[in-house]
This record gives sequence, structure tokens and C-alpha cells, in this order.
Amino acid sequence: MKLLVFAHTPPPHHGQSYMVELMLQNFGGDRRGGRPGRPPAFAFECYHVNARFSKTLEDIGKFQGGKIFLILWYCLQAIWCRLRYGVTNFYYVPAPGKRVAVYRDWLILCLCRPFFKRTIFHWHAAGLAKWIETSVQIRTRSLNYHWFKQADLSIVISQYNVADAEKLRPRKIRIVSNGIPDPCADYVSAVRPRRLVRLAVRNQLLAGGTPAPAELAAAGDQPHTFKVLFLAHNTREKGLFAAAAGLALANAALAARNAPVRMKLYVAGSFVSAAEQDEFDRLRRAPEFSGTLEHLGFVFGPEKDRILRTADAFCFPTLYLGENQPVNLIEAMAYGLPIVTTRWRSLPEMFPPAYPGLVQNQAPEAIATALLTLLASPAGEQLRENFLNRFTLQHHLEHLAAALHELENNPAAPGRILTLAPD
Repeated sequence: MKLLVFAHTPPPHHGQSYMVELMLQNFGGDRRGGRPGRPPAFAFECYHVNARFSKTLEDIGKFQGGKIFLILWYCLQAIWCRLRYGVTNFYYVPAPGKRVAVYRDWLILCLCRPFFKRTIFHWHAAGLAKWIETSVQIRTRSLNYHWFKQADLSIVISQYNVADAEKLRPRKIRIVSNGIPDPCADYVSAVRPRRLVRLAVRNQLLAGGTPAPAELAAAGDQPHTFKVLFLAHNTREKGLFAAAAGLALANAALAARNAPVRMKLYVAGSFVSAAEQDEFDRLRRAPEFSGTLEHLGFVFGPEKDRILRTADAFCFPTLYLGENQPVNLIEAMAYGLPIVTTRWRSLPEMFPPAYPGLVQNQAPEAIATALLTLLASPAGEQLRENFLNRFTLQHHLEHLAAALHELENNPAAPGRILTLAPD
């Protein structure tokens, strides 16, 4: 099956670009220019137009005149691949409900859809349906329906996400969860024992006990510190400041109980806004945050692996507009980290029933309560199992391939919504 993949890969690095990169790598790579890549395990030939419109995170979703020329250039590449290689399937990742990005999608679909036999939308971001219903005029709404309507296949990554696809009346909808390579394959032998020892030591300290020297040594550095990791773009919308405020309240509650344990927030990632970076720097200097906030900057490779292994919990109280099934939460599950996050869009579907770390919004009081609950809980164990059962790369690729091949092999099959990912 031949696919014209009109989507960008990192940089800039975020969940959507990473998932496109994983798909291309495992579906045989880019075949343009006679580059065979490695033999595709899933019988695909991918022809990639790396439609990168932003060089940095700050540029994403913003209007810049040069982007119009990039749109035309990328569309010409797509049409050339259609004519040169006989590619009939147009694979596209629609934008969330952001006006400039949606207008860009209209122009691309206007230029490219007429040349391709089938159109496939992969909805990595969420929220377009609600944006259409509540934030735009009737004319804008009708134009959106015109250019997005009746895709041959809409792939969504959650039940919540189905509304974005259904609104535009595709012929088929298939639900396929994201998945990543296991970044912590030695979890049972190398990570789990230390984390369980740290949990046991914390519980003894909280109960007024005195852990044995051997236990303290096995717990690693700073056994009296509950290390909470925030790993995402450093923005208010993603929950950075809510996480900091929640942690401060949790520490105040521990101090009121004379508990010998304190929490510290390690912030990994880049700031998108200089104003938010200045605000965070002022926050770190405030007395109530003395010694409890540390900015690690953008991390990757061995350093990212190290901080995920040594963390005790993960806090990501996001209300980001396009949030859907973020890769950072999947990574945290893979490392067996207890997670505090919001009941926002698709996020609750990612977790086991009655999971204690979900909060309704970015209220610091709710975040503090959830952190204090997870302080003495082995909740990360069930999240590691959740990752293995639902969010591995192999699961993702198998179900994505099944949805795509079904389109080619049985295009007239009923268009009912079908979940192609394990519950």
C-alpha cells in the first residue's frame, strides 16, 4: 500500500511529530528519490512530504507570510509524488481548533485532495469539533465542512476524539491508541526495586519510624524528598504553574503535620514564552518555594532516561487546547511513575478505572491532595502494566496497519466506529 505522508517530523519535537516519525521509521521510511529504507514489516511504501511550517515551538500556529510559500512548495511535492510514483492515498494530520492552522489545512486540502483517490485523516490533536460548534461563524463552519468532509478513513486515538472525526462525516472511523518503544525495558530488575524501597522508607518516615541504614542506602539519594517531575513544554496551559502551586500546598500540609518528608518539583522542557520564563524564575526565588523548584531545561537521551528513572512521581495538570493522548504520560507510565493529571479531553481514558491521580482542573488544592495520596501509594505499578497492555509501539503499529490495509482491501466495509486498540 502506497501512502503520501503529508506531516512533519521533529524538530520541533512534540507528541504529534514524534508519532509521525515512529510511523515512518517502522513502515519502511521515505521512498522518495528511490530511497528504499529498510524492508517494511507492514507492507507499506511511504512517500514523505516533511511539511514543517514552524522552526520553533513559538512559531507553531502563528501567521507568518513565508508559510504561504511553504504550503505551495509542500503541495507541489505531494502532487509530484502522486504523478511520479502513483501514490493514491493521502495521509494528513489535521490541526486542532486554531484559526491560522485550520486555514492552512483548508488551502492544503484544496490543492491536494483532488489529485488523490483516498484521503486519510489521523487526528492526533483534539478539540476541532468543539471549536467549529462554539468559536466560529457559519461561513467558516461551512468552509471547514467542505474541505474536511467525507474522508475515506479517519483514525482517532481515543473515544473522546471520535467527535472531531464524526463532525465531518468520514466514511470510516477507527480508534487506534498511540504507542511508543518501551523506554524502560529493565523496569522489573533496575527501576522497580529502588522505587519500592523509596516508598517503604517514605511510609516509615511518615509514620514516625526510623528506617534502617541499609534501607536508606538502598533508597538512593535524598530519601526524605519526594521527587515530582514535570516534563513538557513549560507553559501555564500545560500546567507548570498549577503543578508548582499544588506542590507548595502539599509541602505546607506536610510541614503542618511535622512530617520529615518534603516534595520537590523538577521541571524539564523548554519555555515557549519569555514572560512565563520570567514568572517561573521569580517563583523560584519566592520564600514558599525555597529549594523546591528546579529547572532542568530541555532534556533528551540518557539525561531524560535518568530523570525518569530517579523520579518518584509525575505531575502534568494540563488544560492545553489540543491535548489528546500525550506521549509524556505514556512515557511516565512506561517508567512506572505515579501520575497526577487532569480529567481533560482524552486523558481519563488512558488510566485504569478509579485511578486516584486524576483531578478535575488545575486547582492547586486538588493537585496537592492527589500528590499527598500518591506520596504513600504504589500506584505506578498498575500504570506500568497499563502501558504494557495498551501503549506499546507494537500494539500501535499493528492496529494502525490494520486500519490502513482495511481501507485498501475492503473499502466498502461498513463505516461503523471500530476500536483497534486493547481496552
